Amino acid sequence: MVTLIDKAAKSAVRHPEKAHRPDSEILRKPDWIRVRAPGAGVYRETQQIVRDNNLVTVCEEAGCPNIGECWDKRHATMMIMGEICTRACAFCNVRTGLPLPLDPREPENVANAVEKLGLEHVVITSVDRDDLDDGGARHFAEVIQAIRARCSNTTIEILTPDFLRKPGALEIVVAAKPDVFNHNLETVPSNYLTVRPGARYFHSIRLLQRVKELDPAMFTKSGIMVGLGEERNEVLQLMDDLRSAEVDFLTIGQYLQPTRKHHPVKSFVTPDEFASYATVAKAKGFLLVSSSPLTRSSHHAGEDFARLRAARLEKLGH
Repeated sequence: MVTLIDKAAKSAVRHPEKAHRPDSEILRKPDWIRVRAPGAGVYRETQQIVRDNNLVTVCEEAGCPNIGECWDKRHATMMIMGEICTRACAFCNVRTGLPLPLDPREPENVANAVEKLGLEHVVITSVDRDDLDDGGARHFAEVIQAIRARCSNTTIEILTPDFLRKPGALEIVVAAKPDVFNHNLETVPSNYLTVRPGARYFHSIRLLQRVKELDPAMFTKSGIMVGLGEERNEVLQLMDDLRSAEVDFLTIGQYLQPTRKHHPVKSFVTPDEFASYATVAKAKGFLLVSSSPLTRSSHHAGEDFARLRAARLEKLGH
């Protein structure tokens, strides 16, 4: 006998904390949000390398709309420490619950995949691991070290959790010397109670500021989604908060609702509005800004890193 499971049931399995929520309407996407479906060829090769190394990618787990484009270029964003997150953000499609123990082979598996994919720049992110005493900081450091040992010319960008109530964790990660330290604010502070209830806005700002105190030469980066009900002046204030922490790179993208149980899209921000945000952010002093409907933290990360370095050299007069 075949048992059919509908989409709502699948969502409940991934997100038990959202199962009781009423369904919200998923708005039709405007014409400017269109992506081609994932294909064969290089996409399948990338997929196979990920599978062979028993890795998880945020591209798949978060349902990124750019997966077809990125995997066709062998660009996959590794998501370490498992596929189950201890947080339950209202926007996120990553599975929530009690995670499994860390895989001690994962650092070498990630390094092996980076080598096989031929990545010149790799982005490493993770689920939140509030169950660990260091939030997974040592595991991040081990992954960075394994990549350095195997692929010495590959630049490394990390996208970390907030390490809330994990003293000393940030210092461990920064000491491992990633080239870019990214931590996303995700949204404006007025949305935190409903969109990102497990996090604290000013803790995240302070985290980014602390990275610069520990290593002034390290590039820092943060990103937000728009369309969650924020006001324009709130986004501009967020830019000022990030600049007060000396953040170098800001990404702004459109929020897309994963399921009917997730936070609804309140608006689709137009390409012109994204361009306006980019203009303002550059005027506020960010070295680099990526602002468009399909912008995501790791989208075009390698090309952006080259532009980021060039922008710093230009600023220094080199």
